Amino acid sequence: MIVMGRGSYAQSTPVLVPGVLRLATPHGIDDHPVQGQGMNQHMGADAIMERVLIIDDHPLVRDGLRSVIAISFDSCEILEAASLEEALVLLEKRDSYDLILLDLNIPDVRRLDGLRLLRTRFPILPVVMVSGAFDRQIVQEALAAGAAGFIPKSLKRSGIVDALHRIVAGEIYLPEALGDAVLPSPEDEDITRRIESLTPQQRTVLMHLVRGRLNKQIAFDLGVSMTTIKAHVSAILQKLNVFSRTQAVIKANRVSFDGEDKG
Repeated sequence: MIVMGRGSYAQSTPVLVPGVLRLATPHGIDDHPVQGQGMNQHMGADAIMERVLIIDDHPLVRDGLRSVIAISFDSCEILEAASLEEALVLLEKRDSYDLILLDLNIPDVRRLDGLRLLRTRFPILPVVMVSGAFDRQIVQEALAAGAAGFIPKSLKRSGIVDALHRIVAGEIYLPEALGDAVLPSPEDEDITRRIESLTPQQRTVLMHLVRGRLNKQIAFDLGVSMTTIKAHVSAILQKLNVFSRTQAVIKANRVSFDGEDKG
Protein backbone atom coordinates (compact mmCIF):
# COMPACT_ATOMS: atom_id res chain seq x y z
CA MET A 1 0.00 0.00 0.00
CA ILE A 2 1.23 3.48 -0.81
CA VAL A 3 2.02 5.34 2.39
CA MET A 4 -0.17 8.21 3.41
CA GLY A 5 2.06 9.62 6.11
CA ARG A 6 1.59 11.32 9.44
CA GLY A 7 1.67 14.79 7.92
CA SER A 8 -1.34 17.09 7.64
CA TYR A 9 -2.31 15.69 4.25
CA ALA A 10 -3.22 12.28 5.61
CA GLN A 11 -6.29 13.77 7.28
CA SER A 12 -7.69 15.26 4.08
CA THR A 13 -7.16 12.18 1.91
CA PRO A 14 -10.35 10.28 0.99
CA VAL A 15 -10.62 6.89 2.65
CA LEU A 16 -10.55 4.14 0.02
CA VAL A 17 -11.47 0.49 0.29
CA PRO A 18 -8.74 -1.92 1.48
CA GLY A 19 -6.33 -2.99 -1.21
CA VAL A 20 -6.74 0.18 -3.26
CA LEU A 21 -3.69 2.40 -3.17
CA ARG A 22 -4.07 6.05 -2.25
CA LEU A 23 -2.06 8.34 -4.50
CA ALA A 24 -0.61 11.59 -3.21
CA THR A 25 -1.85 13.99 -5.88
CA PRO A 26 -0.81 17.61 -6.31
CA HIS A 27 -2.88 20.53 -5.09
CA GLY A 28 -2.51 24.07 -6.37
CA ILE A 29 -1.26 22.75 -9.68
CA ASP A 30 -2.09 26.04 -11.41
CA ASP A 31 1.43 27.11 -10.44
CA HIS A 32 0.78 30.14 -8.28
CA PRO A 33 4.06 31.89 -7.39
CA VAL A 34 5.77 30.36 -4.38
CA GLN A 35 5.72 32.85 -1.53
CA GLY A 36 7.96 31.28 1.08
CA GLN A 37 6.17 31.46 4.43
CA GLY A 38 2.75 31.47 2.86
CA MET A 39 3.51 28.30 0.97
CA ASN A 40 4.86 26.69 4.13
CA GLN A 41 1.59 27.45 5.88
CA HIS A 42 -0.34 25.95 2.97
CA MET A 43 1.72 22.79 2.94
CA GLY A 44 1.99 22.34 6.69
CA ALA A 45 4.51 24.00 8.98
CA ASP A 46 5.59 20.64 10.40
CA ALA A 47 7.30 19.63 7.14
CA ILE A 48 10.99 20.26 7.84
CA MET A 49 13.92 19.46 5.57
CA GLU A 50 17.39 20.44 6.80
CA ARG A 51 19.63 18.83 4.18
CA VAL A 52 18.95 17.47 0.69
CA LEU A 53 21.11 16.03 -2.06
CA ILE A 54 20.19 16.60 -5.71
CA ILE A 55 21.71 14.11 -8.18
CA ASP A 56 21.23 15.21 -11.79
CA ASP A 57 23.66 15.76 -14.66
CA HIS A 58 21.74 18.78 -16.00
CA PRO A 59 22.75 22.07 -14.29
CA LEU A 60 19.48 23.77 -15.23
CA VAL A 61 17.46 21.00 -13.56
CA ARG A 62 19.59 21.21 -10.43
CA ASP A 63 19.18 24.99 -10.38
CA GLY A 64 15.42 24.66 -10.72
CA LEU A 65 15.12 22.14 -7.90
CA ARG A 66 17.49 24.17 -5.74
CA SER A 67 15.32 27.25 -6.24
CA VAL A 68 12.13 25.40 -5.29
CA ILE A 69 13.69 23.87 -2.18
CA ALA A 70 15.41 27.06 -1.02
CA ILE A 71 12.14 29.02 -1.18
CA SER A 72 9.98 26.33 0.36
CA PHE A 73 12.19 25.02 3.18
CA ASP A 74 13.82 27.60 5.43
CA SER A 75 17.55 27.14 6.12
CA CYS A 76 17.74 23.90 4.14
CA GLU A 77 21.29 22.95 3.12
CA ILE A 78 21.26 21.87 -0.53
CA LEU A 79 24.09 19.82 -2.03
CA GLU A 80 24.42 18.82 -5.67
CA ALA A 81 26.06 16.04 -7.64
CA ALA A 82 26.25 15.61 -11.41
CA SER A 83 26.83 11.85 -11.22
CA LEU A 84 26.29 8.93 -8.88
CA GLU A 85 30.03 8.68 -8.30
CA GLU A 86 30.13 12.30 -7.15
CA ALA A 87 27.06 11.73 -4.98
CA LEU A 88 28.64 8.73 -3.26
CA VAL A 89 31.65 10.84 -2.32
CA LEU A 90 29.33 13.37 -0.65
CA LEU A 91 27.34 10.64 1.08
CA GLU A 92 30.44 8.92 2.42
CA LYS A 93 31.53 12.20 3.99
CA ARG A 94 28.13 12.78 5.59
CA ASP A 95 25.00 10.67 5.21
CA SER A 96 22.66 12.67 7.45
CA TYR A 97 20.35 13.83 4.67
CA ASP A 98 16.58 14.20 4.89
CA LEU A 99 16.05 13.46 1.22
CA ILE A 100 17.85 12.47 -1.98
CA LEU A 101 16.45 13.57 -5.36
CA LEU A 102 17.81 11.19 -8.00
CA ASP A 103 17.46 11.69 -11.76
CA LEU A 104 16.30 8.53 -13.50
CA ASN A 105 18.80 8.97 -16.33
CA ILE A 106 22.33 9.99 -15.39
CA PRO A 107 25.43 9.00 -17.42
CA ASP A 108 27.07 6.62 -14.95
CA VAL A 109 23.89 4.75 -13.99
CA ARG A 110 21.83 2.17 -15.84
CA ARG A 111 18.11 2.71 -15.27
CA LEU A 112 17.33 2.01 -11.57
CA ASP A 113 20.74 0.64 -10.59
CA GLY A 114 21.60 3.93 -8.88
CA LEU A 115 18.46 3.77 -6.76
CA ARG A 116 19.17 0.17 -5.77
CA LEU A 117 22.76 1.01 -4.85
CA LEU A 118 21.70 3.97 -2.69
CA ARG A 119 18.99 1.93 -0.95
CA THR A 120 21.53 -0.82 -0.21
CA ARG A 121 24.32 1.42 1.08
CA PHE A 122 22.16 4.06 2.79
CA PRO A 123 18.93 2.22 3.69
CA ILE A 124 17.44 4.88 5.97
CA LEU A 125 17.80 7.74 3.45
CA PRO A 126 14.60 8.41 1.44
CA VAL A 127 15.36 8.49 -2.29
CA VAL A 128 12.90 10.13 -4.70
CA MET A 129 13.16 9.51 -8.43
CA VAL A 130 12.94 12.57 -10.69
CA SER A 131 12.37 12.06 -14.41
CA GLY A 132 11.47 13.95 -17.56
CA ALA A 133 9.53 10.92 -18.82
CA PHE A 134 7.79 8.14 -16.98
CA ASP A 135 5.29 5.34 -17.41
CA ARG A 136 3.47 2.94 -15.13
CA GLN A 137 6.08 0.20 -15.45
CA ILE A 138 9.06 2.35 -14.47
CA VAL A 139 7.13 3.81 -11.54
CA GLN A 140 6.23 0.31 -10.33
CA GLU A 141 9.85 -0.79 -10.68
CA ALA A 142 11.06 2.29 -8.79
CA LEU A 143 8.66 1.63 -5.91
CA ALA A 144 9.70 -2.03 -5.83
CA ALA A 145 13.34 -0.89 -5.63
CA GLY A 146 12.53 1.27 -2.60
CA ALA A 147 11.85 4.74 -4.01
CA ALA A 148 10.03 7.13 -1.67
CA GLY A 149 8.24 8.70 -4.61
CA PHE A 150 8.36 9.62 -8.28
CA ILE A 151 8.32 13.29 -9.37
CA PRO A 152 8.01 14.23 -13.06
CA LYS A 153 10.25 17.12 -14.15
CA SER A 154 7.24 18.46 -16.05
CA LEU A 155 5.37 19.06 -12.78
CA LYS A 156 4.82 22.76 -12.13
CA ARG A 157 6.61 24.47 -9.27
CA SER A 158 3.67 24.37 -6.87
CA GLY A 159 3.20 20.68 -7.62
CA ILE A 160 6.86 19.93 -6.88
CA VAL A 161 6.62 21.85 -3.60
CA ASP A 162 3.52 19.88 -2.67
CA ALA A 163 5.23 16.59 -3.55
CA LEU A 164 8.29 17.40 -1.45
CA HIS A 165 6.22 18.37 1.58
CA ARG A 166 4.21 15.17 1.31
CA ILE A 167 7.33 13.03 1.06
CA VAL A 168 9.02 14.76 4.01
CA ALA A 169 5.80 14.19 5.99
CA GLY A 170 6.13 10.44 5.38
CA GLU A 171 4.06 9.82 2.25
CA ILE A 172 5.08 8.14 -0.98
CA TYR A 173 4.35 10.55 -3.82
CA LEU A 174 3.08 9.43 -7.21
CA PRO A 175 2.10 11.70 -10.10
CA GLU A 176 -1.63 12.11 -10.64
CA ALA A 177 -1.17 11.25 -14.30
CA LEU A 178 -0.75 7.58 -13.38
CA GLY A 179 -4.50 7.36 -12.96
CA ASP A 180 -5.44 3.89 -11.74
CA ALA A 181 -3.85 2.40 -8.64
CA VAL A 182 -0.42 0.82 -8.82
CA LEU A 183 -0.05 -2.68 -7.45
CA PRO A 184 1.76 -3.03 -4.11
CA SER A 185 5.44 -3.75 -4.54
CA PRO A 186 6.98 -7.01 -3.30
CA GLU A 187 8.84 -4.97 -0.66
CA ASP A 188 5.56 -3.52 0.63
CA GLU A 189 4.04 -6.99 0.82
CA ASP A 190 7.07 -8.27 2.74
CA ILE A 191 6.80 -5.38 5.22
CA THR A 192 3.10 -6.11 5.73
CA ARG A 193 3.81 -9.78 6.39
CA ARG A 194 6.51 -8.90 8.91
CA ILE A 195 4.22 -6.47 10.76
CA GLU A 196 1.50 -9.12 10.83
CA SER A 197 3.97 -11.42 12.61
CA LEU A 198 4.17 -9.02 15.57
CA THR A 199 2.30 -9.81 18.77
CA PRO A 200 -0.53 -7.45 19.81
CA GLN A 201 1.78 -5.86 22.40
CA GLN A 202 4.53 -5.36 19.83
CA ARG A 203 2.06 -3.79 17.38
CA THR A 204 0.98 -1.37 20.08
CA VAL A 205 4.59 -0.41 20.79
CA LEU A 206 5.28 0.01 17.06
CA MET A 207 2.25 2.30 16.81
CA HIS A 208 3.76 4.48 19.55
CA LEU A 209 7.13 4.49 17.75
CA VAL A 210 5.44 5.67 14.57
CA ARG A 211 3.90 8.51 16.57
CA GLY A 212 7.35 9.58 17.71
CA ARG A 213 7.07 8.49 21.34
CA LEU A 214 10.17 7.77 23.42
CA ASN A 215 10.61 4.52 25.36
CA LYS A 216 9.91 6.19 28.70
CA GLN A 217 6.77 7.81 27.31
CA ILE A 218 5.54 4.50 25.92
CA ALA A 219 6.25 2.77 29.24
CA PHE A 220 4.27 5.44 31.10
CA ASP A 221 1.36 5.30 28.65
CA LEU A 222 1.13 1.51 28.79
CA GLY A 223 1.85 1.23 32.51
CA VAL A 224 4.80 -1.13 32.10
CA SER A 225 8.52 -0.97 32.84
CA MET A 226 11.20 0.47 30.58
CA THR A 227 12.77 -2.99 30.45
CA THR A 228 9.57 -4.38 28.96
CA ILE A 229 9.41 -1.67 26.31
CA LYS A 230 13.06 -2.18 25.39
CA ALA A 231 12.40 -5.89 24.97
CA HIS A 232 9.43 -5.18 22.71
CA VAL A 233 11.43 -2.70 20.61
CA SER A 234 14.25 -5.21 20.24
CA ALA A 235 11.79 -7.88 19.07
CA ILE A 236 10.18 -5.44 16.63
CA LEU A 237 13.53 -4.57 15.05
CA GLN A 238 14.38 -8.24 14.69
CA LYS A 239 11.04 -9.18 13.11
CA LEU A 240 11.12 -6.23 10.71
CA ASN A 241 14.75 -7.02 9.86
CA VAL A 242 15.97 -3.50 10.63
CA PHE A 243 18.69 -2.08 12.87
CA SER A 244 17.12 1.09 14.25
CA ARG A 245 13.85 2.64 15.39
CA THR A 246 14.05 5.04 12.45
CA GLN A 247 14.17 2.20 9.94
CA ALA A 248 11.23 0.51 11.67
CA VAL A 249 9.16 3.70 11.46
CA ILE A 250 10.03 4.18 7.77
CA LYS A 251 8.87 0.65 6.99
CA ALA A 252 5.70 1.05 9.05
CA ASN A 253 4.87 4.33 7.31
CA ARG A 254 5.51 2.75 3.93
CA VAL A 255 2.50 0.47 4.40
CA SER A 256 0.32 2.95 6.33
CA PHE A 257 0.60 1.04 9.60
CA ASP A 258 -1.62 2.67 12.24
CA GLY A 259 -1.75 -0.05 14.88
CA GLU A 260 -5.17 -1.34 13.91
CA ASP A 261 -5.79 -4.95 13.01
CA LYS A 262 -6.65 -5.14 9.29
CA GLY A 263 -7.52 -8.80 9.39
